[in-house]
Amino acid sequence: MADVLWTAEEIAAATGGQVAGDFSATGVSIDSRTVEPGDLFIALAGVRDGHEFVAQTTEKGAAGALVSQAVPTPAVVVPDTFKALEALGVAARERAPQARRGAVTGSVGKTSVTRAVEAGLRRAGKAHASVKSYNNHLGVPLTLARMPRDTQRAVFEVGMNHADEITPLSKFIRPHAVAITTVGPVHLENFADGEIGVARAKAEIFDGLEPGGVAVLNADNQWFNLLREEAEKAGATVRSFGRDGASARLVDFVVEGAGATVVAELDGQPLSFPIRQTGVHWGPNSLCVLLMLEALGVDRATALAALAEFAPIEGRGAEQTVAIDGGAFTLVDESYNANPVSMQAALATLGARKVAGRRIVALTDMLELGEGSPRFHAELAGPIAQAGIDLVFCAGPLMMSLWNALPQERRGGYADAAPALAQQIASVMQPGDVVMVKGSNGSRAGAIAAALSALGRREQV
Repeated sequence: MADVLWTAEEIAAATGGQVAGDFSATGVSIDSRTVEPGDLFIALAGVRDGHEFVAQTTEKGAAGALVSQAVPTPAVVVPDTFKALEALGVAARERAPQARRGAVTGSVGKTSVTRAVEAGLRRAGKAHASVKSYNNHLGVPLTLARMPRDTQRAVFEVGMNHADEITPLSKFIRPHAVAITTVGPVHLENFADGEIGVARAKAEIFDGLEPGGVAVLNADNQWFNLLREEAEKAGATVRSFGRDGASARLVDFVVEGAGATVVAELDGQPLSFPIRQTGVHWGPNSLCVLLMLEALGVDRATALAALAEFAPIEGRGAEQTVAIDGGAFTLVDESYNANPVSMQAALATLGARKVAGRRIVALTDMLELGEGSPRFHAELAGPIAQAGIDLVFCAGPLMMSLWNALPQERRGGYADAAPALAQQIASVMQPGDVVMVKGSNGSRAGAIAAALSALGRREQV
C-alpha cells in the first residue's frame, strides 16, 4: 500500500483551506485523465474548469479534491486552487529540510540531463524528480507537491519561453545546485534582444539558489562568462564542463556500437567511463550530470554506474530496429523537439555513425526562431553535407528554406506537413539504412517517427 502523502488536515494547513470531509491522499494530480486511485485532484481553471471533472475523478478512485467551490466529495475548499497548488508545493519543500534539491534548465538537453541526474539520485537513496517535462508554472509546484517528506534528494526540470518565468520557479524549488546545459537560439521570437536575452532568462535559475549553492555551467557556450558572473553574484560556487579550461574537461568521445566511452579529466584527474548513448552531445552532458550528482552528495561510483545504465529516452535519441522486406532499417527518434543547436548535434551524431546502408534524415520545422527562422533552416545544409547525409526529407513551410538550399542529389522528398511525408520515406527505405527523425513538437515530427515505427509491426502481421 502506498504511503500517505497528504492528509486533508495537512492540505488545509498548507493552503489555508477548510476541510469538507476527511481523507488521506497518496498522490497529487491536476489532470482528470491521469488520476490514479488515492490521488488528491486539484481542480484548476483552464480551457475547461477542473471542477467539472471532480465527480469523474472520484469514480476513478481519487481520495479527495482541492476545490474553490462546494463539491459532493471529500475536499479541501480554498479561495484559489492555483495559489493553493503553489502553497502545497512550498509546504512539501519546507517539511523535507533534509532534501538536497537540484534544478536543470537550458536551451537543449535539460530533460535528458534531468532524467540522468534522477537515475543517479535513485541509486543513492530516496529520490524525487519531475516527470515528463513538467517544467513550467504548473509543473514545478506540482512536482514539489508530490515530493514525499522523507525524500533525501530531488531534481527538477525548469523551462521558459519568456523572460521572468524562471525566477519564480527557482524560488519555489530553492535548489542547492543548478545546471544550465547550454544557451542557444531558442524562443527568439519572444526576445527583442536576441540570444543574449535568452541567456539572461536562463540565468534566472540562480535567483532561488540556496546560500552556498553550486552552479554547473557549460564552459564551451558563448554565454559562459555572462552566466558565470551572474552565478557568482548569487553567491554560487561555479563548476564547469566542456573541452577547454573546465572543472570537468572532455578529452574524447568514442562511439562503440550502441554506446560510447567518455574520456575526460575531472579536476585534473583522468577519468574514462562508458555510457549508453551515442549522441555527441552526451560527451559534455555526461560531465554535467556528474557535476550535478557530486553537488547533490552522490558518490562518484554511484554516479558512473547510473550513467552506464541510462538509456536514451523516447523522442530524444531512442533507437528501434524496424523490419522490412529483405531485412531491417534503424529508426533514430529525435522527434521530441528541435532548434539549431540540437539539430546540428543530431546531424553530427548521425554522421559519425557507421552504417551498412544510407544515412537518411526526416526534418520538420523548427519553431519560435523569430525573424531569422528561414536562415536557421537554410544553414542546416552545411551540417548535413559535413555529416555525409545521403537523403533529406523535409516537411513544413519553414523547412522549404532548407529544401531550396539542398543539392538535387540529397533531396529525398518534401511535404507541406509531417504526416504526408512518412509514406514518401517508407517507399525508399532499404535494409541497412539509418533514418533519423527530428523537428519541433508543434510541427509533428513525432507523427513521422510513429508511422515509420509502425512499418515493422505491419511486417509482423
